[in-house]
Amino acid sequence: MAMPADPENDAVPLRAAMVNALARNDVPVDPAWLAAVEAVPRHRFVPGFYLPVGRRDVEGLTAWEPVTAELDYGRWLAAAYSDTTLITQFDGEEPDWQAAAVRRGGAPTSSSTLPSLVVRMWSDAEVAEGHTLLEIGTGTGYSTALACERLDSGDITSIEVDPRRLEAAADALYGCSYTPTLAVADGLYGYWPEARFDRVVAACSFRAVPPALLAQTRPGGKVLLTLSGWLYGYARVLLTVAGDGTAEGALLPGTVSFMAARPHAAPAFGNPAHWAAGLPDKPRTARHGPERLAAATEEAFHLRFLAQCAVPDAQMVTVDEVVYLVDVVRGSAATLTPLDGEWHVREGGPVRLWERVESVLDAFDAAGRPGPDAFSLRVCDEGQRLSHPNMPGLLLPSAVTD
Repeated sequence: MAMPADPENDAVPLRAAMVNALARNDVPVDPAWLAAVEAVPRHRFVPGFYLPVGRRDVEGLTAWEPVTAELDYGRWLAAAYSDTTLITQFDGEEPDWQAAAVRRGGAPTSSSTLPSLVVRMWSDAEVAEGHTLLEIGTGTGYSTALACERLDSGDITSIEVDPRRLEAAADALYGCSYTPTLAVADGLYGYWPEARFDRVVAACSFRAVPPALLAQTRPGGKVLLTLSGWLYGYARVLLTVAGDGTAEGALLPGTVSFMAARPHAAPAFGNPAHWAAGLPDKPRTARHGPERLAAATEEAFHLRFLAQCAVPDAQMVTVDEVVYLVDVVRGSAATLTPLDGEWHVREGGPVRLWERVESVLDAFDAAGRPGPDAFSLRVCDEGQRLSHPNMPGLLLPSAVTD
């Protein structure tokens, strides 16, 4: 399809339609953020992206097709104004959009987050005019642009660990006349030169709350971030920072996930069969099966996070119906094998991984299966503890010592 002379005109009705769709969303959106969405040309921030083909290849890998204005103008512009996350990078490798080809497999490492989640993120952080803001994870720069449209660019700092991603985002932001402070920096350490901030918001996830983010937040300021881990459990938390540097807040409801900060990504653990080879031959019958964590439900999404707090260094993979748990830090492992309608557990090493998970599930059931917003998180010198009035406290990874 031939490129039109001015794609800006074609974007206007698409952008208006996206705003109308966001306004009808089940989660109410602040009209000020809707106005920002209507003003910011998202297509300038996504000159190219990948969309799934919709089928897996013979090896079971997802196929990803590049989409650019040159390849298919109509599809590119329509996708840019859909409420969809657009994958812009795999495995930390910056694509050459002039010679992009279909990809198979790979781990997404950068994206343009779906607009409804971006505005929800800014709303949940209670960002308002006059606030100074640190955004962790510039990505394409689209979320930064929305913040600049709502606030003053001079009050916004956005950092990105990938210099090539930041360069592309800077070009798009400056091309739209937004001038936030941008820097290549690791989000684990915030950005001291511009501190302190009224709000800190992370567009990536962490295994635990980075202490530097609290230290760079003004007393009374708020930090919004997503906690994740190696079981791919997620929880969002909004913390209020006190004058003594401690912070406390509640988990937020919903099933929201972000890509992990690169230093917090799960490590490779080798061949699951090697880990299982040394386990005791005599299994026991499981009280809870792994389907409670793997089901496609909001409760399972929540349970993966709670279980992850109990076994923070464990990873889980299924091979030929056998579920393997592997802890590369402590050298522990477990397998769950289905047999006659039950799950049989073998586990070994210094930590009984599935036994710990079952203890969390027992406590969860006894407490009446509380949702995320029934839990609070406190961060202090003694550690980071997740609490519920009817469940034992759970420590986040930075506070685990045994």
